[in-house]
Amino acid sequence: MRIKRATGQICSAARLQGADETERRLFCVRDAVGVLPLRRLGPQETFVTRKTPHRGGAHGQAARPFKSSQRPPPESVTRGARPERKGEERTPAKPDRARRPARHESSADFVRIWGFHSVEAALRAPRRELIRLYATAAAAERLADAIAARGVEMRIVAAEDIAQRAPRDSVHQGLLLEARPLAPIDISELPARGLVVVLDQITDPHNVGAILRTSAAFAVDALVTTERHTPEFAGALAKSASGGLEHVPICTVTNLARAMGELGDLGYWRVGLDSEAPLTLQATRLERPLALVLGAEDRGLRRLTREHCDALARLELPGAIKSLNVSNACAIALSIAAGAAGASS
Repeated sequence: MRIKRATGQICSAARLQGADETERRLFCVRDAVGVLPLRRLGPQETFVTRKTPHRGGAHGQAARPFKSSQRPPPESVTRGARPERKGEERTPAKPDRARRPARHESSADFVRIWGFHSVEAALRAPRRELIRLYATAAAAERLADAIAARGVEMRIVAAEDIAQRAPRDSVHQGLLLEARPLAPIDISELPARGLVVVLDQITDPHNVGAILRTSAAFAVDALVTTERHTPEFAGALAKSASGGLEHVPICTVTNLARAMGELGDLGYWRVGLDSEAPLTLQATRLERPLALVLGAEDRGLRRLTREHCDALARLELPGAIKSLNVSNACAIALSIAAGAAGASS
């Protein structure tokens, strides 16, 4: 129920009963619902009136007592506040939950790798510099030989402790390794008759990880990608690569179009996958040295990347769907390239 603003007046009941001076100092406040209980004015209080506009537009006298030495204190209940009910138990406000530290974020000095196959491959990779291994007792027993061979510092912890160091819902399998990032290679280090995969701004770590896994299976000599618009070569990417990260050298470049030009100077035949291309990959020249160029799923190859390709080709897909996930397309393309290389030899 909405209460109208109270207006003050001296209670006439006190005067009608022949009240003395003290009783005459009693007053009441009348509002829309009746007369509120009387209270006695203090010896230092004076009853005053002032004009206060009503919501209806009329003006009246609003009386408020106050001590001559100070202003009245503000009302303890703000207008429109919900009054507490008798017997109602108020639930205390919950404190703000502290922000979970981003422990999975890699610093410039080290990266984190988790999962059995990814950690095992890192332990067995001579070029990977190791820092510290967190493992459950059962997981450490499975990798006892690899751990002993590398002599890495190890801490036996509970699975919950490992989960705190990895992103939420990560399948760590009781293993998390802190290691130095792998040093990238330069284009000039590519073999004369090599096979490389070039990525044009593919940003999904699971796709890049799957491409690395497939590349390792088909003995790809290097993965060429840009420094920007590329996921970190650790964490979820390493988990998806399932050890492939340790077997395929990474070549990061600042300008992909310029790098494509350098590949051409080295004699690489550059074939870009394009679902709209007139030629199929099987009908395209696939001689070594060969660079297979893959674009992002949403927009494909960028204009400058396409212009630096020697040929554009599509996969022959007989079914109703003519496009694939980029990692699946890479696997098919590498299989076709491997078959062509075998036929030419």
